[in-house]
Amino acid sequence: MAKRVAFTDQAKADLRAIDQQTAIQILKTLARFAHSEEGNVKRLQGINPPLYRLRTQDHRVIFRDLGDAIEVTRIRNRREAYR
Repeated sequence: MAKRVAFTDQAKADLRAIDQQTAIQILKTLARFAHSEEGNVKRLQGINPPLYRLRTQDHRVIFRDLGDAIEVTRIRNRREAYR
């Protein structure tokens, strides 16, 4: 069963700031994860409530798993993602 995906305002702004081709690839990777839970995902350490990151090319999608939904909080380049 596919999970619903919701974006915070900050995540929407992050996505708009990325070039279109890369943004489309990020959305495809996110859709694949939401549908099948396949992808390079890790839980971020030391953060409560837990956050996860999905790796896609040089970008990281930071999200919160809400059970039946995913709340995307940030989409950042890997150089800036964990600062």
